[in-house]
Amino acid sequence: MNNSESIPLGKSRSDHLVSAFTLIELLVVIAIIAILAGMLLPALGVAKQKGHAIFCMNNHRQLSLGWRMYSDDNGGWLPASSDQAWLNAPEWTGGGWLDLPCSGADDHDANAPNTGIKTSPLWSYVQSPGVFKCPADKSTCKIRGTFIPRVRSMSMNMWLNGPGWGSARGAGAKGWRKFKKLSDITAPPPSKTFVFLDEREDSINDGTFVVDMGGWPNRPRSHKMVDYPASYHNKAGGFSFVDGHSEIKKWIDSRTTPFLRRGNELQLNVASPNNPDVAWMQERATAPD
Repeated sequence: MNNSESIPLGKSRSDHLVSAFTLIELLVVIAIIAILAGMLLPALGVAKQKGHAIFCMNNHRQLSLGWRMYSDDNGGWLPASSDQAWLNAPEWTGGGWLDLPCSGADDHDANAPNTGIKTSPLWSYVQSPGVFKCPADKSTCKIRGTFIPRVRSMSMNMWLNGPGWGSARGAGAKGWRKFKKLSDITAPPPSKTFVFLDEREDSINDGTFVVDMGGWPNRPRSHKMVDYPASYHNKAGGFSFVDGHSEIKKWIDSRTTPFLRRGNELQLNVASPNNPDVAWMQERATAPD
């Protein structure tokens, strides 16, 4: 008996082969996948940005809580926002200067947690290096041939026990309030006085963020952008406030978010007349003496 498969008359063995994609069908499938990917990837990017923003707000809350606990443990006195000796308080960062481009020994010390942020007077209250940085900040330093992440993206409102600026600069200068104790912060009220913000990677240097009060409240042509806030969250930046809340601020003026040239410092202290973003920060930084 023959066990081979019988083939009906008029049929060939090739007619029994399994069908396969033609080239045109394969190209159609690839095109559909590309279209779907094009639709999904922007949504995934937005979700990632929102995740970074939530993480960043949590870091802000933790760091501002540490700032508040430091004040409670030190008779209401605030840590210094700058390293001026006459402020008679430790600088909140513990010291160190963030440079761009960064490659020297000083840059290594500023970006090494053990010699940088772990010397901060707030460290004992937070004890987490990640709290000092927005997760969306991917800036690095090349130290001895190795790229290491920079340890800090947050800066403190200069008017919180800082050196002052413009007409209010110096130990005895007048004009604008320089808050030395927590109880001093009454105007603006705690809910409208920011403590920390994320500063751009090409603007950040010391631990203090300068808000020039020139032109406040009704001469906007005199506005200046001394330091630049970050815009890591789709042209928005994170802030924490004295009352403990945090928020994301969407920037309005394109001059607040200039093009980023990675590894290069941004030109600071630039005139920015009629910039509503400057006015927003002025309203939340300090008030007239």
